[in-house]
Amino acid sequence: MDFTRLFEILEYQQLRYPQKVASAGRRDGKWQTWTTSELLNERDHVSAGLLHLGLHPGDCVGILAHCGSPEWLIADAAMLQVGIIPVPIHATARLDEIAHIAQDAKLRACFVSNGEMLDRIESAGVKLEFVFSFESRNADPGADVSRNAVPGRSERSSGVQYWNNLACLPDEHLAGKIKYYREGIHEDALATILYTSGTTGLPKGVKLSHRNITSNVKSVLAIVPLGPDTSAVSFLPMSHILERMVCYTYQAAGTPIWFADSMERLPKILQEVRPHFITAVPRVLERMYERLLEERSRGGRLKKKILDWAIALGERFPYSGGQAMPLDYRLKRWLADFLVFRHWRKRMGGRIRYIAVGAAALQPRLGRLFSAARIDVREGYGLTETSPVIAFNRFEPGGVHFGTVGIPAPGVEVRIAAERDEAGNGEVEVRGPNVTSGYLHLPEESAERFTEDGWFRTGDLGRFEHKRFLKITGRKSEIFKTTTGKFVAPSFVEQQLVGSPYISQALAIGLNRPFVGALIVPDFQQLEAWCVENKVHWTAPQFMVLNPKVEKFFRQEIEKINENRLGTIERVRAFQLLYEPWTSENGLLTPTLKVRREVLSKKFAVEIEKMFGGG
Repeated sequence: MDFTRLFEILEYQQLRYPQKVASAGRRDGKWQTWTTSELLNERDHVSAGLLHLGLHPGDCVGILAHCGSPEWLIADAAMLQVGIIPVPIHATARLDEIAHIAQDAKLRACFVSNGEMLDRIESAGVKLEFVFSFESRNADPGADVSRNAVPGRSERSSGVQYWNNLACLPDEHLAGKIKYYREGIHEDALATILYTSGTTGLPKGVKLSHRNITSNVKSVLAIVPLGPDTSAVSFLPMSHILERMVCYTYQAAGTPIWFADSMERLPKILQEVRPHFITAVPRVLERMYERLLEERSRGGRLKKKILDWAIALGERFPYSGGQAMPLDYRLKRWLADFLVFRHWRKRMGGRIRYIAVGAAALQPRLGRLFSAARIDVREGYGLTETSPVIAFNRFEPGGVHFGTVGIPAPGVEVRIAAERDEAGNGEVEVRGPNVTSGYLHLPEESAERFTEDGWFRTGDLGRFEHKRFLKITGRKSEIFKTTTGKFVAPSFVEQQLVGSPYISQALAIGLNRPFVGALIVPDFQQLEAWCVENKVHWTAPQFMVLNPKVEKFFRQEIEKINENRLGTIERVRAFQLLYEPWTSENGLLTPTLKVRREVLSKKFAVEIEKMFGGG
């Protein structure tokens, strides 16, 4: 059996790798597990409930959830197999964005994961025919709820439809409708609409077909070490195409998926589940690294020296792209593993072997450090519009170059546009079965994203290095020109800045300015450790960013970055330290953790003027 439509992936798993634990989620502090067979049965029950309530193929139904879960997978598959269009909404989306998505997609209903998500729907002023909850009412978590018939009309209420009231055993009529609708769904049919967050303006609905996503699943299956004997923890939002596609891939590989109910609990969940594979954004790896440094700060002088030596050794990890590992490095790595790295792995569960990273640029030194610690970190690149994976560093020998986003995925063609700068950077263009047909209700903008010969314009700048490895160097729309007439890619400058362990976030500024400046949010845990070691009195972050000794230290740190990593035009000549972290919750980052440049520039306009000598 093969799969060409998304709802067939679970059936593919049942045929090839039926699992006693296909998926697991936490409910009231306890793990609830689902076999492959149970997921399939529940999928059909939810499909029957949706049809019984009067939903039809082509209707759009939202999913607003604070985390991934088996119920998320079931609701998604239940809608897909009867032609209902799932429309995931980011849990951190602004209320005006939620209202826009509901109106733009003409949502008839929405699934919510809990009362908080329901409150967000109501606060956004969204009026829906139905709201479905992932939570069950009047049933113990994990209990076998008997379903002998569809719910009667008298049992329906105008409020929330709870899970165990929505799902029902399909009678002959409903089973026939499900079969009829399934058979009518073509692989090129619209499967889902995903709204891109965008750094400005309201989000746009990206239309993705079954073929778009299944082609990407098959591409990824060919290049990642997944199978029925590996397990995975999923903690990234399922409203993002990356984690959603990855979960389809887990299912196709027969890999059990354990869903974390919150990021705060992730360290404990990793120890409970002991996974082999996770997907992450760079910030997660940075946090794991910070925990290692926290342990350093609690240790004595000898422990600090050993940790510093092991970390420095790891950041010089030489194995990249088939380069042989020198014997002396191999011996030192064994010693570092015995003294430091094996204990670090144990705190992540002890079995973690692979981490796939996406959504933002990974600091190469972290990729090297984790890989030296025998946790192979591989960075990839993609867009919502490409379902998403365009390129990925491979796990096999010769398949990785840290600092690049890897080799184009199987079946995906990548080229660099003819218009390029002196370094050979041009717009990255893509062609393949994974590429969207366009944006919902935006025909002109959809047409503009394609070249005359049918290639999709990503809007990102890049070049190929080492013959076949793609390197992303910036965003075409973000490049600015200084008053010297030179162009600067701010994302490249920012990547170099956050490469410092003392810098958590950075925004490079220089449009129509004589030089490049930067807004910088320090990594306050690292800064506090530095202050203790250098006998600088520590107070609250809002006061530390004004401390002359701290400012002098950051000036020295930035000068090192200027000297070693940046060209003459790119060098940061002025900076302003800020104490407030940028998050999606405070509106300074998008839900996919990209900086909202215009928002930040407006919010810190006074600081920017001061930085450039005005005000």
